[in-house]
Amino acid sequence: MPLWAPQWLRWPQGCLEKENQLLTIAIIGAGPLGRWLAVRAARSGCRVFLEDVLPGTLHHAREEIRRRLSAEVLGGESIEFVHTIEDAVREADLAIDCVPDELESKLEILWLLDRMSPPQTVFATPTTQLSIEDLAACTYRAGQCIAIAAAPTVLAELEDATGAAIPLKTGPATTAATVELVSEFWRRLGFRPEVDSEG
Repeated sequence: MPLWAPQWLRWPQGCLEKENQLLTIAIIGAGPLGRWLAVRAARSGCRVFLEDVLPGTLHHAREEIRRRLSAEVLGGESIEFVHTIEDAVREADLAIDCVPDELESKLEILWLLDRMSPPQTVFATPTTQLSIEDLAACTYRAGQCIAIAAAPTVLAELEDATGAAIPLKTGPATTAATVELVSEFWRRLGFRPEVDSEG
């Protein structure tokens, strides 16, 4: 397994089942999808950094999440609300962007994530329109890029669909460690990852 893989992924297989195992997730964009992901990830035991550059959007996200999560979860370190991508990804094992599914937006956010994230961070981007191979080419870590092949609106409506399939698309460079990390994340959230290669 590559040396850059997060420590938890390099532990013995039995450790994957420990409840106290901490996975740090950066969610870029605090709209409906970002809020839904933050809630599900926090409930599954992940540490979450939710980012949005618009103070109003982040404020509304905080208020909505406060209503949905217990005081114990929100009062701890499970969710932190931040205003910059740099703060969101500083310790991230996995970064998920929630920007529009448009080429310019995706290329810009992946370029920023690649520039600001530590070497181990994996990028997962929801897209049904774009090639993960093409998007990953704008980074220096194509092996750590994977697509969530579902529309953001569809994902955000999965609140009560525990056990539903989450389609993941890999590019030719996507590593097995990346697939396992992202698959494990979705399993923790209560969903069933289905991995397929692009093309």
